[in-house]
Amino acid sequence: MDNLKYSEILQLNRAMFKDIQGKPYHVKVLSNITVNSIKELLEYTLHVNKINPIVKLGNYDNIVQDSANCNDDDLVIIFYNLQNVIDGMSSYFEGVNDELYISIKEKICNEIDIVFENLKSLPVVVFNMFSAVEFVNSYFHQSKIELLVSDLNRYLNLIKPLHVHLINTEKIISQVGVNHAMDLRLNYSSKAPYTLTFLKKYLGAIEPIILRNTGKLKKAIIFDCDNTLWKGILGEDGVDKIDMSGTSHDGKIYNYIQQIAVFLSKRGVLIGLCSKNNEHDVSDVLMNHPDMVLTNNFIAIKKVNWNDKASNLKLISSELNIGLDSIIFVDDSSFEINLIKEQLPEIITLQVPTAIYEYPNKLLQFVYKYFNLYGNQADENKTEMYKQQFVRESFKDKFVSIEDYLSSLSISLTIHKDKLSFVPRIAQLTQKTNQFNLTTKRYTENQIVQFVQSEDDFVFSISVEDKFGDSGLTGLCIIRKNLQNSKEVTIDTFLMSCRIIGRNIEFAFIDYIFDWLIDQNFETVTAEFFQTKKNDQVKNFYEELGFYVENDNTESKHYTIQLKDYERKKVEYIEVVIKMNEQN
Repeated sequence: MDNLKYSEILQLNRAMFKDIQGKPYHVKVLSNITVNSIKELLEYTLHVNKINPIVKLGNYDNIVQDSANCNDDDLVIIFYNLQNVIDGMSSYFEGVNDELYISIKEKICNEIDIVFENLKSLPVVVFNMFSAVEFVNSYFHQSKIELLVSDLNRYLNLIKPLHVHLINTEKIISQVGVNHAMDLRLNYSSKAPYTLTFLKKYLGAIEPIILRNTGKLKKAIIFDCDNTLWKGILGEDGVDKIDMSGTSHDGKIYNYIQQIAVFLSKRGVLIGLCSKNNEHDVSDVLMNHPDMVLTNNFIAIKKVNWNDKASNLKLISSELNIGLDSIIFVDDSSFEINLIKEQLPEIITLQVPTAIYEYPNKLLQFVYKYFNLYGNQADENKTEMYKQQFVRESFKDKFVSIEDYLSSLSISLTIHKDKLSFVPRIAQLTQKTNQFNLTTKRYTENQIVQFVQSEDDFVFSISVEDKFGDSGLTGLCIIRKNLQNSKEVTIDTFLMSCRIIGRNIEFAFIDYIFDWLIDQNFETVTAEFFQTKKNDQVKNFYEELGFYVENDNTESKHYTIQLKDYERKKVEYIEVVIKMNEQN
């Protein structure tokens, strides 16, 4: 978008509007300044990420009142700019007395309180922190406007709710330069201080929030080796001549790239290699080269051979059990990058820049855009979990029947209910799980907290272990009461991580939930299945459980079952451990 003219963005929006399907994503922009062009820029950002946008602008300088009418929005963006506050005063702000200063600050803080209260039930709110960049006239003394900015931002950080993201717009302004970010002429004539350049960069800054909350984040980054993880060609230069030293001129850049890869691995991103090389030679480098930072411990999968990289990436996708659109591929070769773009357009590609000093920053731009870096314990162990899964798959070949194999695993299923400390991981599961996901509803941490704390909702989560290791928190079921019928509940969400699919864990999980519902005197369960490109494997899941299909169309099915009619699956080889009364 950075290099597109506004007219080109409008034209592309019209063209893409016909192609984007699916559930609409509702965004509202509240502002006390004029930012009208952000609507088309937002629509374009959502379109290119295959998100169906409905973007609306609030009334000018009506943030508090408009915030009371955002109940159905998925995202609210707030521009509360001090220029409008200062321009509305009859006196020069630097000359105001302490009493008026305190009055202004308290008024703004009170309005922030009301806005946050009005928006407390929304999934995500983006609030732009206050800035004094455009007001700075002295480099030696703090002005009153700078003091006000400092006080207000301190207050924002102190009271902001979980679902509110504070964006430091001064960082964006510093990146593009004040003169390119601000238009003083339009500010005085139309209260439109921000340029198109600033608004483009701003949307780039908040794009990761949108991707995370619409399930568009990536799960794996796959690297080529030669001139990608190290300088040089292993097959030609030999082990001793490739360079990734932290002290050499070019080697330090590749060393830094490997450090970034290790950082990602520790935060749950799957790191892989896809390289045309002799497997033995690469293994020798990984195990024995003194400058190698990205060792086997941090690599989930390797395809090192002389096959074409498109075929290898398909195998990586299959063996990791993730979609091609969950992968980023990094390579120095324009031939390989173009091959992947043509044959596997779902994969995001990054070509190593010719100016090698640009490489780390280019990679980091992709990293912060496409990955969730707020790791938890499950993320830290993810590489090891996938390696355990490969061992499970190889162990399967020793058994004649799948039932014998599953019985040999000593599977243990621990079920938790309404556990607050699991909220970040539960929200992450809804944002990332695609294949075994009956409704593919995406929830933020704030929404999961509301479910957990509600008397009318029940949040069941599962942790799975077997003799090969601990798969962590990998399953979720959200049950909601029917407020018009006290004997009926609805399965709002039922999902499981791809790491535990194929072990009949879903049946042991649902057996327990239905037993619990019967104990609570519920009689009827309703459920829905929403078809996506990735969840075809579970399209008949509710039929397998004995649900009655009430309504069936091309995109969804609606079901019901009487609990007295449910026949338990009784998966005997799965041990179920119940932890219902834990401290949160």
